[in-house]
Amino acid sequence: MSEPVVWTSDGSPHSPRFNDRYRSRSGGVSQAASVFLAGCGLPRRWRGKTGFTVLETGFGLGLNFLTTWATWEADARRCDHLHFVSVEAYPVAAADIVRSARGPNTTGDADAPLLARVQALAQQLAGAWQDLSPGIHHLDFAEGRVQLTLAAGEVLPMLERLACEADAVYLDGFSPAVNPEMWSHATLQAMARHCRPGTTLATYTVAHSVREALEQIGFRVEKRQGLPPKRHRLEAVFLPADH
Repeated sequence: MSEPVVWTSDGSPHSPRFNDRYRSRSGGVSQAASVFLAGCGLPRRWRGKTGFTVLETGFGLGLNFLTTWATWEADARRCDHLHFVSVEAYPVAAADIVRSARGPNTTGDADAPLLARVQALAQQLAGAWQDLSPGIHHLDFAEGRVQLTLAAGEVLPMLERLACEADAVYLDGFSPAVNPEMWSHATLQAMARHCRPGTTLATYTVAHSVREALEQIGFRVEKRQGLPPKRHRLEAVFLPADH
């Protein structure tokens, strides 16, 4: 059964389970582009590579995946293959993915083509979507050049089951205050096992506990200007002491 989403009067998606919103008030595409892609150095970092893997905690309504896919598609110097691996304990319905992509997702007039493409790709994702049973699912797009691996289940056991090496990491679960398991030291350690020296990481949260845990497991962490209404966000690079 799909996770219910409540749509508020301003068009924002809300989670009854966590009593938290799924995306920034500035829009999910804006958040994906400015916090996660830019925070991980994309699209620059995938250029010249055969393949590039993004690991995400918290698939939610899929806007990070869709925005990454749309940005990859529009980049003439993109890598040959994009693999997006995401963990989600409570997958939503396909209809909510499509509705979320419709907005509000304002990023500015210059990004109107990006918004339009995200909406079109959301239809493709919805067409391949299903009520996901617990476990690991693989969805292929763009004639196999874009692969979505969705691990449906609790974050820690799913991270322990996954076999991938990430070039970039998006940490995008509901806030640590309402979903502490997503941000626990054990979860972040399990995430780091999929990283290699130079893996970049981005997240919207600047919670002290998250920053401290990331530093303890080998990330160099920096605070950056956030997407309003948030003042700050985090960018990090995996630089473990044993390398």
